Amino acid sequence: MKPEHRHVRLQFEQLSEEEQSRRAAEFHERMLSRRSVRQFSAKPVPFELIETAVRTAATAPSGANQQPWRFVVVSDPVLKREIRIAAEAEEKENYSRRFPEDWLEALEPFDTDWHKEFLETVPYLIIVFRLDYGLEGENKRKHYYVSESVGIASGFLLAALHMAGLATLTHTPSPMGFLAKILDRPANERPFLLIPVGYPAEDATVPDIRKRDLAEVLVRR
Repeated sequence: MKPEHRHVRLQFEQLSEEEQSRRAAEFHERMLSRRSVRQFSAKPVPFELIETAVRTAATAPSGANQQPWRFVVVSDPVLKREIRIAAEAEEKENYSRRFPEDWLEALEPFDTDWHKEFLETVPYLIIVFRLDYGLEGENKRKHYYVSESVGIASGFLLAALHMAGLATLTHTPSPMGFLAKILDRPANERPFLLIPVGYPAEDATVPDIRKRDLAEVLVRR
């Protein structure tokens, strides 16, 4: 016999159309100001803000509710230093040898290079790990739709941090295996995304770019 699976009643608040529009517009306006920041202040950030953002990320939908993610928050200066040294070593190789010319050309407007001082400056680094399988004792349990699930959770996390008044960067030094080694993570956890979190430096600047217009991204049939 198949086991019975319990269901509970959905908790859903039906909003008025006016309230729906107000909330949607307010969230859109707030998210319009989110930018990727590479110049951070060392000003302390209350850890409660990080905890709440991770709680929000952990509410994301996932394949079969397997929740194949782990969020490792680093504030230890020694660990941040180790991560910076390792990340810069990989990025130096990327910029000097690995990156194809078309990718380097695409990066030019952002004025980036292999130096990653912000990895030490920020109060926190959040490293998102993907769990390709679960461990139940010595048994492995395969996870499904891992990249999709962890990607959605990462989006929740970035939005939550921005709504809390914090600046972030989505950093993906490649390869990222050094993060699992430095942070002593188990074999089933693979680095997915490195997110520096803090307040922007007072003189921080960002590239003058635009997002695509709605007509360029929305197709209605």
